Amino acid sequence: MEQTSNQGNIPVLFLLKILLFSYILTGAFLALLAFLLYKVGLTENIVSIAIIAIYVLATFFAGFVVGKKLKNRKYLWGLLMGSAYFLVLAGVSMVLGEPAGHLGDSTVTTLVLCAAGGMLGGMVS
Repeated sequence: MEQTSNQGNIPVLFLLKILLFSYILTGAFLALLAFLLYKVGLTENIVSIAIIAIYVLATFFAGFVVGKKLKNRKYLWGLLMGSAYFLVLAGVSMVLGEPAGHLGDSTVTTLVLCAAGGMLGGMVS
């Protein structure tokens, strides 16, 4: 007799969908930020803070949804989603012209914020 247990399987397609949606969410918020920058003339400090908040919010969302779906080791799945978000972000940055060894002055900070945002979303779920 065949036993169909879904407990040991990793839903890769689901994880990729959530990661994609978190990037769509990021794009929407960045478009809103660009509109506000154009209309209101935000300062550089406010734009930097808003970009960080967008990264954390997007990874929080990804970690929250994955934690709700998987219900086991939520914080680890959230950490995985935040880290995957950062890796895609870093990969795209390198493809679009950043030198291989230099992603920016705040690379480690961005990694920590993305991973922590995803982990927090997983813990809250």
